[in-house]
Amino acid sequence: MPKDQLSTTSTPQARELPPEQPERLKIKARASLAGGLAAVKAAANHVLREMGVFRGSSTLMKVNQMQGFDCPGCAWPDPDDHRSGLGEYCENGAKAIAEEATLRRVTPDFFKRYSVEELSRQTDHWLGRRGRLTHPMLLRKGATHYEPVSWEEAFELIASELHALASPDEAVFYTSGRTSNEAAFLYQLFVRHFGTNNLPDCSNMCHESSGVGLSQTLGIGKGSVTLEDLHQAEVIVVAGQNPGTNHPRMLTALQKCKRNGGKIISINPLPETGLMRFQHPQHPTELLGGGTALTDVFLQLRINSDVALAKALMLLMLQAEEEAPGSVFDLEFIRTHTQGYEALIEDLRRQDFQQLLQACGVQEAALRQAADLLIRHQKIIICWAMGLTQHKNGVDNIREMVNLLLLKGSIGKPGAGTCPVRGHSNVQGDRTMGIWEKPKPEFLDRLQQYFGFEPPRHHGMNTVEAIEAMHAGKVGVFFAMGGNFLSATPDTSYTARGLRNCRLTVQVSTKLNRSHLVHGQQALILPCLGRSERDVQKSGPQFVSVENSMGVVHASRGHLKPASRHLLSEPAIVARLAAATLGEHSKVDWAALADNYDRIREAIEACVPGFEDYNRRVRQPGGFYLPNGAREGKFHTSTGKAHFSVVPLPRHSLQAGEYLMMTVRSHDQYNTTIYGLDDRYRGIFNARRVVLMNEADMQTAGLKSAQLVHLSSNYKGELRQARNFRVVPFDIPAGCVATYFPEANVLVPVYEKAEGSDTPASKSIVVRIAPVEG
Repeated sequence: MPKDQLSTTSTPQARELPPEQPERLKIKARASLAGGLAAVKAAANHVLREMGVFRGSSTLMKVNQMQGFDCPGCAWPDPDDHRSGLGEYCENGAKAIAEEATLRRVTPDFFKRYSVEELSRQTDHWLGRRGRLTHPMLLRKGATHYEPVSWEEAFELIASELHALASPDEAVFYTSGRTSNEAAFLYQLFVRHFGTNNLPDCSNMCHESSGVGLSQTLGIGKGSVTLEDLHQAEVIVVAGQNPGTNHPRMLTALQKCKRNGGKIISINPLPETGLMRFQHPQHPTELLGGGTALTDVFLQLRINSDVALAKALMLLMLQAEEEAPGSVFDLEFIRTHTQGYEALIEDLRRQDFQQLLQACGVQEAALRQAADLLIRHQKIIICWAMGLTQHKNGVDNIREMVNLLLLKGSIGKPGAGTCPVRGHSNVQGDRTMGIWEKPKPEFLDRLQQYFGFEPPRHHGMNTVEAIEAMHAGKVGVFFAMGGNFLSATPDTSYTARGLRNCRLTVQVSTKLNRSHLVHGQQALILPCLGRSERDVQKSGPQFVSVENSMGVVHASRGHLKPASRHLLSEPAIVARLAAATLGEHSKVDWAALADNYDRIREAIEACVPGFEDYNRRVRQPGGFYLPNGAREGKFHTSTGKAHFSVVPLPRHSLQAGEYLMMTVRSHDQYNTTIYGLDDRYRGIFNARRVVLMNEADMQTAGLKSAQLVHLSSNYKGELRQARNFRVVPFDIPAGCVATYFPEANVLVPVYEKAEGSDTPASKSIVVRIAPVEG
């Protein structure tokens, strides 16, 4: 086990588990295209290994179908009017489903056999491969092994620890993006009834910068486009995103745009395979050919130089506009619907084009080619992900992208707008349901009116603030509704110390993960139903609903037999915990809400705008769209207009031997779930502890391919280390390196975060690389 991987207390007599085979790095040529038969083979192998032929094939045919269940992977939308008879899933979606619907089981006998210390020595991949959790498990104070516990005792223990707190604000209630609308609404209702707004969520760590930047400029923290808009766009800009790995079904939309005559500009420090060429696995004619070339202009920029790049593009656009006024900018749109235009133009005129070009490191010919596409077209969409948001200037990155769209009037019209591509399948819906540490007063008013209690009005803690509070000993109970908190968060060792300071940590989970092994004085694992499983309550079979990246709310109905008869649904877990904790102090009929999810949806309809006639509309095939002001050309800002922003250039001053590091996912993972050790598209096999380096930088540092190195970061005099990584030569700009998440999270200080959103700056961390001696 690498020295920076966390274990628990020492157990000298601990037996060794059969370990995963040690990493033996193999470096091959990068894949020439995404999708194709290689994707089919990879998906099939994973599904057959975990589920078998019949279970696997029958389950996949129900994924993302009108009467089926929503994929537990990403939040990419489904077509409004039809679904493919061959399946509406991608390679990594199939892997996510196989992980959840696996036939492997983690029973009480497993925990009796292996101590927490023994389990903590294993990799995240090994832990995830053990299978589905089957029983509630308790790690008592001072114990070395988890033991089975009844649901009643588990809820009584949590309630007792919550009641023992000096203040409700000493509890933290985290949410993963997998949680359904019904579970999320019930969860926030319980937490606020208990008396706190400490509701951090996974959005705090990824698209919080998007929500803040979009809210400031356009009046809504969500994207403005639909799937059909992507098909109609004349130009799609894909910035700081790797759709081939993280949102593979997006490639189908990009392909359709290209076939409709659209152009694609890709902006990324890495030439990701999924940005370049796509071969649709369901189209036999494509499998015989070379697929579809996606990117027309590739802008390979230095890490976190997106603002310099955007300013350079807008400066070229301004020059063209001044040569032929009214031919480039949508002046009528700007006059009618925006403010701050003059200040933006003044800022652009102060910029030096050559300095901007040098700052971003992009070839001038390619940049001018991209600018020409933007100058000549109006229907423009900008898509982005964490490559823009996870920087100290993450909010500014988003505001600069909005500036470009506003100049063109490319918001609120077909084929144009903003497209922050969300990660987990209901992360956007959870926020809509009220999972937020900064609730709006109007929402709290509606909760009070409908449920008859006074919700807390002061703001709670976001994820970074919660970690800092735990580290300072100010949190007694940490409760996680899904996710793998420790592996998802920055500053791994710091976060671990915070979790260990808690009296009780609780994890609602489907599978074993690292967060079960780094825990408070006592720890509970509460196993829940998966998205693919039947949910039968007192009133009969239930369904849940989710919201995708483009604001469509639709139903999700599992069909598989639950992995264990001891599992509870997330709404049932919340309802029973609320009843045990609040007792007679609450007038809410928690049991009735959990017995029939229609009642939860009735409450959502009363408290959340846009959900009128919820129970009827969610039963319609494909669901319904939520209101979206920006999509309609209405900007709900303080002025009623969209806002241009004057954004400063970020500065990165690297000393000799320093590099700017970004963390990325491999093709064999989704968020913190590790499916395997291969990153097929990048040509990296059988290893995860790797650092991608520019070959000239390697020569300067005297490093060779596959050489073993240690990585370190030093902020505020605090040295953090990630040990035993292998060097991989890669096509990445000089001075930049890339590592996998979560292995390199240990290098990211908790206080290195985006201004205005507190999103961890995991994609711009200054590091040093030293060869391992001996």
